[in-house]
Amino acid sequence: MKHIPVLLDAVMAAMGDIRGRSVVDCTFGAGGYSRAFLDAGANVVAFDRDPNVIADAENLCKEYGNRFRFIPETFSHLGDLDESFDAIVFDLGISSMQIDIPERGFSFRADAPLDMRMSGTGLTAAEMLQKISANELTRILREYGDIKKANVLARAILGKMPKTTFELRDLIFNPRDVAPVFQALRIAVNDEMGELERALANVPSRLKSCGKCICVTFHSIEDRIVKNTFRDWTTTPGDPHLPNNRPAPFIQMRATVPSADEISANPRARSAHMRGVIKSC
Repeated sequence: MKHIPVLLDAVMAAMGDIRGRSVVDCTFGAGGYSRAFLDAGANVVAFDRDPNVIADAENLCKEYGNRFRFIPETFSHLGDLDESFDAIVFDLGISSMQIDIPERGFSFRADAPLDMRMSGTGLTAAEMLQKISANELTRILREYGDIKKANVLARAILGKMPKTTFELRDLIFNPRDVAPVFQALRIAVNDEMGELERALANVPSRLKSCGKCICVTFHSIEDRIVKNTFRDWTTTPGDPHLPNNRPAPFIQMRATVPSADEISANPRARSAHMRGVIKSC
């Protein structure tokens, strides 16, 4: 399946004229966002922990020269950068390329080792299941998958210790829970919510005045983190560190969802939300 960047037109419209501007693409993926930013005249720094994207990143380096820089790390390393930027963009969630490689273990549509690692390092999902308690797995299933009988399912999974995607799939009682269970384990294996929180914490210090942070989310868990973080940045009642009548440090942008036409052309877009803030000038 070809990877189609979600809400790209909305993101570009929200960013405005970025000719000569500096942009961080925190989730390089197949490079769709980075290429669009470069074609619009921006200078781009991109992050991605997935080693499978390095070849695409090298191609952009050859094509755009020193206007493009790739950092093969998690985007929480944003805070390690010395410079500040005009825009920081997150296109969150899993990419279609990761799902479409069966041996990576993200999908329940093909039998493969239960891996799910975005970076290819650390514990696989199967190894994680061998180390965690039933209480911890219950929390993961409930918090990241909204599984109703999470405790029952956690005990069933740990009782069998699945090592492949089909072994895990066949342990799930309710077919409607299969996708949420796979999502929950993937989030836990890759510490996706922790990564997002750590990255967002570094955004204010890495954005220039009038700079924009834009996030495209795909499920309620990450969207809630982004929404709550942006709310905190755009409201300052009772903040003892801010003088009276000083404006909030950020201004909220209007949230956007995909059009019916975009969802029809790219079903992956159906759950997407775009949220953004502008740092006070």
